[in-house]
Amino acid sequence: MTSRRLVELAGPALASTLTADSIVVLPTGSIEHHGPHLPLATDLLMADILAAQIVDGAVAAGLDAWLLPALSYTKSDEHAWAPGTIWVGAPTLLDTVVAIGRGVAATPARTLVFYNGHGGNVALLQVALRELRVQFGLRTFLMNVAIPAGDTEQGFGIHGGHGETSLAMHLRPDLVDLTGVRDATPRHLSRYQRIGFAGAPVQFGWTSDDFGTGGVIGDPTGATAEYGAELATQLVAEGIASLAEIATFDPGPPS
Repeated sequence: MTSRRLVELAGPALASTLTADSIVVLPTGSIEHHGPHLPLATDLLMADILAAQIVDGAVAAGLDAWLLPALSYTKSDEHAWAPGTIWVGAPTLLDTVVAIGRGVAATPARTLVFYNGHGGNVALLQVALRELRVQFGLRTFLMNVAIPAGDTEQGFGIHGGHGETSLAMHLRPDLVDLTGVRDATPRHLSRYQRIGFAGAPVQFGWTSDDFGTGGVIGDPTGATAEYGAELATQLVAEGIASLAEIATFDPGPPS
């Protein structure tokens, strides 16, 4: 299969190869603290590797999908307290993704999809969807690496926990060290009925050192590469199905 990495095309070839039906996918990750057992690039690796598999699978299914190089440095200041976290502010990130969108809009492609691996980017990327729509007329979409909480995490496994650790063990086992890992689920938060993380009726501002868990929010102790492989297969299949729906999406009423 011909490479679907957009930047491997020459400029004239891009202009003649892409069409209005082309879908450009931009992985967004982060460089941030993930506890003692996972690399700083965990979110970046998940977004980049899975996005590549999704694009390749979408092309095999007949879609005209293309992959941009991943955006590494994003809004991860909730981990700014931890050495190794490298982040940019919200205005900088918004300006950056809008500028990237401007470049995409200068090609024949009319669809830009963010494939995001870091929860701290979600709100800003949702704002960017409309900015890019209004400024450049692009069709814009956001897909996230949706990792469910593990059975022991009471819904609080959002960072360095069971699912994320398992996925990393599958994608890059050489970068995972489970020596001495412990359950770092902030179970005390379960006493609040309305305040919580994404999906709760009331959201709150937080940094990852607020919970007394060393920056890990979840339980990596039972993580396995086998579960990570199952999760990766599911995420790739869901991503391909999402791109297929994006390709035909029209918000307007039927004619």
